[in-house]
Amino acid sequence: MNKIEIRTVSVVQYISPLREGGSLPAIVKADDGFLYVLKFRGAGQGKKALIAEFIGGELARAMGLKVPELVFMNLDDSFSKTEPDEEIQDLLKFSVGLNLGLHYLSGSITFDPLVSKVDAITASKIVVLDSLISNIDRTAKNTNLLQWNNELWVIDNGASFYFHHNWKEWKNHLNRTFPFIKDHVLLPQASKLEEAASEIQQLITTDKIVEIIANIPEDWLIDEADDLSTTEIREAYIAFINAKFDMITLLVKEAEDAR
Repeated sequence: MNKIEIRTVSVVQYISPLREGGSLPAIVKADDGFLYVLKFRGAGQGKKALIAEFIGGELARAMGLKVPELVFMNLDDSFSKTEPDEEIQDLLKFSVGLNLGLHYLSGSITFDPLVSKVDAITASKIVVLDSLISNIDRTAKNTNLLQWNNELWVIDNGASFYFHHNWKEWKNHLNRTFPFIKDHVLLPQASKLEEAASEIQQLITTDKIVEIIANIPEDWLIDEADDLSTTEIREAYIAFINAKFDMITLLVKEAEDAR
């Protein structure tokens, strides 16, 4: 089993905002010479969106899906001082510190379900992934999938794990299924859900889940509004993911019925 190694880089150039996303991510250059899509800690859903993006992305990668490399990105306070756009200036100011970057797939295009074809096992794996992580944002309106080099790439998992926006209620989500799967963009092409679930169960061990959660930066877990300690929050994410894996047969049936 491959060990997760997340690199940390520093932003050296702010290139342009990506205005398609509500959270105003940006294309930036890092000190390793590569371009990244930077997700800001100061955006609407804050650090919780970065956590969801990180966990969802690394689970997808462990399942054998294509995911751009995720890196931790240091942003210093110099960029807000030279930014003329007030909205972006505020975003940069509130995002000083550690953010999340996705390797920029230059030349990629947004997946279009009416034009692009995807094989049944890949479609099924992504549907099962999104059921497990309760991702409400992979619909025909907003696919959050890219076509690059004739392959399908999974991006933008930030709307997953929505239970973590209210820690007082998190245990109430442990036994819930995911009815929103009926709106999933790949559901019509996901004809191998049971096979995909079986493969995922072999690939994702409890150790892998623990390892992914252990790699979440401590700083992202600290929130004045939360009553739980960072250790308790890590344990809650592990408990949630394990609970979903325990009910994977039920989630698959729900998706199958929705098809």
